[in-house]
Amino acid sequence: MSDIFKAGPGDVEITQREECFRGFYRIDRLRLRHRQFAGGMGPLLTRELFVRHDAVCVLPYDPQRDEVVMIEQFRVGALEAGVNPWLLELVAGLIDKDEEPETVARREAVEEAGLTLGALWPISQYLPSPGGSNELVHLFVGRCDSSQAAGIHGLPEEGEDIRVHVLALEDALQAVRDGKINNAASMIALQWLALNRAEVRGLWV
Repeated sequence: MSDIFKAGPGDVEITQREECFRGFYRIDRLRLRHRQFAGGMGPLLTRELFVRHDAVCVLPYDPQRDEVVMIEQFRVGALEAGVNPWLLELVAGLIDKDEEPETVARREAVEEAGLTLGALWPISQYLPSPGGSNELVHLFVGRCDSSQAAGIHGLPEEGEDIRVHVLALEDALQAVRDGKINNAASMIALQWLALNRAEVRGLWV
């Protein structure tokens, strides 16, 4: 495989940026051109950009019991996509200014699952939808005691209604195979843990 193109000065020209909407999120419209593989600059393009805070997602994992803790909540995007809008997901939250991803992971585990996490194992940073959004997701596995995970959580002032589920890791992986777990962060984290379970348990048990 040849090297992936790495942008340098002058390889992208943004000629105009317009804020189209600002609410909880923001949408900008950009006019830009970029260098093409054959050389030279391409045509002027118009692209809408969904501007979001970076996010943190964490999969709580109990290495003693080989169990994961996941949360269930309503998602409007899933509703619009025509699938069941109550999803099994990871604990997650947005990064505010000057916050470290690890701090967000620990805070959200308490708010959304009533869990105090131990060690955090960074999995990756990835772009969930780079064709139209600038969101960067910081993905972790967090050590936990799953015997303490239960109940309904979330911040009432934010309209959160979150139910906790404890699953054997094998059951969670089967839910991925069956399409019952169908969101990117959960699928990536569970598959990573399946590949690295022996190493993680070797260090955490």
